[in-house]
Amino acid sequence: MSKPGPDESQESVKSSKSAKSVEAEGSGLLFNKSYLLFKIDLFVLSFVCLQYWINYVDRVGFINAYISGMQEALHLKDDDLNVTNTCFTVGYIIGMLPNNLLLLVLPPRIWLSFCTLSWGLLTLGMSQVHTFGGCCAIRFFQALFESCTFSGTHLILGSWYKESELPIRSAIFTSSGLVGSMFSGFMQVKIYNDLNGRYGMSGWRWLFVIDFCITCPIALYGLLFFPGVPEKTTNGKNWLSMKRVIFTDQELQYARRRLPARDESLRLDWSVVPRVFKKWHWYLFSFVWVLGGENLSFASNSTFALWLHNQGYSLSHRNNYPSGIFAVGVLSTLLAAIYLSKYRKARHWHVAIFIAIAMCIVAIMIRTNPLSPSIMFTAQYLGGIGYAGQAVFFAWANVVCHEDLQERAIVLASMNMFSGAVNAWWSLVFFSASTAPHFEKGCYALLSTAIASGIVSIFIRKFQIGDYGRQEQLAYVDANDIIEDYDDDNDGEEGERTHRSTTV
Repeated sequence: MSKPGPDESQESVKSSKSAKSVEAEGSGLLFNKSYLLFKIDLFVLSFVCLQYWINYVDRVGFINAYISGMQEALHLKDDDLNVTNTCFTVGYIIGMLPNNLLLLVLPPRIWLSFCTLSWGLLTLGMSQVHTFGGCCAIRFFQALFESCTFSGTHLILGSWYKESELPIRSAIFTSSGLVGSMFSGFMQVKIYNDLNGRYGMSGWRWLFVIDFCITCPIALYGLLFFPGVPEKTTNGKNWLSMKRVIFTDQELQYARRRLPARDESLRLDWSVVPRVFKKWHWYLFSFVWVLGGENLSFASNSTFALWLHNQGYSLSHRNNYPSGIFAVGVLSTLLAAIYLSKYRKARHWHVAIFIAIAMCIVAIMIRTNPLSPSIMFTAQYLGGIGYAGQAVFFAWANVVCHEDLQERAIVLASMNMFSGAVNAWWSLVFFSASTAPHFEKGCYALLSTAIASGIVSIFIRKFQIGDYGRQEQLAYVDANDIIEDYDDDNDGEEGERTHRSTTV
């Protein structure tokens, strides 16, 4: 028997490649699917997580500074904290939609890095503030730049990851912000103990200086290493970028092709208005996150820190004990993501109902006996479950709106924008610092939003099923189709793959 020739041997090797390897058409270059996903996680997920982490370190740092001497130094009254938070919320609302739309026309790595550096400089400015008006002004402009992070990142994650990959990545992203909240509290205690009075500057002022020193390297890292979206590197938008070193054009093409197909004829013009308003997506997702955002009001308005301050707990306890809420938030967010990723029959609305029930229990416990430390600690920590809604609802919107990039950008921004718009006055009415330690109005408000969020989630699922019934679902376009008829990423659904050659 004769030995196979070089060409035959090459074909034999190629045919033995598993579904994890892909041959780029016309290039002869082999790359590994798992390694590509690893690189996406390493450079996409790492930057957005670092950015969101320092975003929350800076944001929660203001609360920690307030209860660590700022209130007394600047002669702030109780409700001044809520007013400054409202100024922040107004800036956040104003910046939300423009930031998401700018990400469609400007390189995301440049815009997100610029915004990160900008709010870092404003954080440094907070270390020199001496008046209540100065606090309000800086917080407003901080929010304008910080509003690029949350919904903008979910837009970018939806451009890189499949539906099956999104829950875990969204959970890791949102958890990074919660870790930042925990870190800020611990850091404030350490700074106060070690730096208070150093060079004539109070410990709470040193917190803002150190926050700035951490923020700048993250902005630089994003400018150099964050790849933005999976577009080709052969254009003038990639100056100072390592994108062309990290990814080949074939890898970026595959990164686009492996996602669900979307209508590439749709553009960011006035046609987006009727496209958005004629569908239910914008209305119900915006509404459900208004409710979901207010389910977090006990945590987001620092009611536990206020309660601890009211009850005479020490400064270290006021900074450290609330970290338990964020720890529960991280755990519940990751567990929700694992449930959605690993269980075939799992649905987003299942998690939404669970969160609604947990928030009802929190409201009832606090209303029943707010002066009991055991009840307040248990209820506040249990309330951390509400943070799982951040990853769940935004990942859900990413999936439902995947066909229209511009609609998806507007829906994701609107969810956060309307939630912030309601929270701007909601916190003043129901969770003002003067209502501590009973928070009676806040308990009734939380009970209402929890029940309503569960009901709206059921309606969203009903309309989502209706969409599935009216149109054929678009299959993932996988470059492995070039080689094999079966892709092990499809969880054993043999025979149902639709072969395509269209580039997404």
